[in-house]
Amino acid sequence: MKKARKGKRPGPAVNDDLLRRDFTAAQPNRKWVTDLTEHPTAEGKIYCCAIKDLFSNRIVGHAVSDRMTADLAVTALRTALARREPDGVVIVHADRGSQFRARSFQAVLKAAGHQGSMGRVASAGDNAAMESFWALLQRNVLNAGPWGTRAELHYAITYWIEHTYNRRRRQRRLGRLTPIEFELAFTSNTTQAAA
Repeated sequence: MKKARKGKRPGPAVNDDLLRRDFTAAQPNRKWVTDLTEHPTAEGKIYCCAIKDLFSNRIVGHAVSDRMTADLAVTALRTALARREPDGVVIVHADRGSQFRARSFQAVLKAAGHQGSMGRVASAGDNAAMESFWALLQRNVLNAGPWGTRAELHYAITYWIEHTYNRRRRQRRLGRLTPIEFELAFTSNTTQAAA
């Protein structure tokens, strides 16, 4: 019987790094970043994949599961695509995790007409915009445990993302607006400029 390899390195990138640490976007649905995190409960680990729009820092899609598979990443991506219905090409940036290199994830990107992007191996700075979100989730939700059940933590993560982070958490970079307020202000200004 073979022993599992420790410290297994991610496989080769299936996309070039199109962001190059430029975590800004001039309008919604042009640059998204995504990543996965995990946290223990008394029943076992729970995994979360989230997708953030770099224009407003809004979490536009997420999924939670008891398994860290490509399906988790695909579900988060499909949720973001259904919710946002982007009209142009979106760059979707990830690390080189197997979930993001998977054929199923790449197929959803291609079918939607969007472009994948991947950072370098062992370079957290290449996805710093997502790492900062995970740090907030850790401080505000995950560390509030211990968590008894996966369902309990799943609900807490979802509630915090949808009701606190996106709707109530004001951000300095957004002029002290929440992600949703920032997008509404942009939409309002764009509509007025077109009139």
